[in-house]
Amino acid sequence: MACHDNERHICIGHKQSLWLQLYHNVLESMSNVMFHARRESVTICVLFLLFSAPATSSTPTLSLPLQIGMYIVQAEVADDMQTRAKGLMFRTEMSANQGMLFIFERLSVQCFWMKNTLIPLTAAFIDDQGKIVNMADMSPLTESSHCSKQPVRYVLEMNQGWFATRGIKEGQVIKGIR
Repeated sequence: MACHDNERHICIGHKQSLWLQLYHNVLESMSNVMFHARRESVTICVLFLLFSAPATSSTPTLSLPLQIGMYIVQAEVADDMQTRAKGLMFRTEMSANQGMLFIFERLSVQCFWMKNTLIPLTAAFIDDQGKIVNMADMSPLTESSHCSKQPVRYVLEMNQGWFATRGIKEGQVIKGIR
């Protein structure tokens, strides 16, 4: 999970308070135009939307096939603040050739931690050309930072040991990122 300044936490309560504020605004504007019975119908509809809306929409939906040497990896894409902040938190398992690719808007030193992440991971820090700059093994449920040795735009998290058991090392190029 990425741990940059404004990406550390997703405030679910804030999102729900925005829904409540929207609900209040809708009711206020409708009271000037509609009858009482109609207002109750809208109240029910807005409450339905409020409680049926997911607390966060940070589940990655895009997946990319990446090639590392002779291996193909299916990587979920985390390319916005919410998906990067959540990362692989709360997952209890991940398939052998599955991972998560974090994509950042600009080149910079990227640091990751494992708060609320239940499975051991290895992070590969990747430059703009797809070359692995460095890798870091990360233990579950820890808050120590694991950073890239130089500015990177991509980080690929895989099950811990995935890179090592396949002989994939720093300097190798990952195809399919760009």
